[in-house]
Amino acid sequence: MARWANDDKAETIPCPHCRKQIHEDSERCPYCEQYLSDEEAPPNRKPWWIVIGVLVCMYAVNRWIAG
Repeated sequence: MARWANDDKAETIPCPHCRKQIHEDSERCPYCEQYLSDEEAPPNRKPWWIVIGVLVCMYAVNRWIAG
């Protein structure tokens, strides 16, 4: 029961994305699931189809130049 009492006293801040009140120590918003800062967010990966498309284009150009 004491654990919940401490949660009530915790400071809250508005989420920068959805503006709902969340705990100050949160890494992600529980409502919109966005990370609160760029440092805590996982690195973005390029979609696989872009990587495959670039490789196919490079292969086509190589074959065209090599003749």
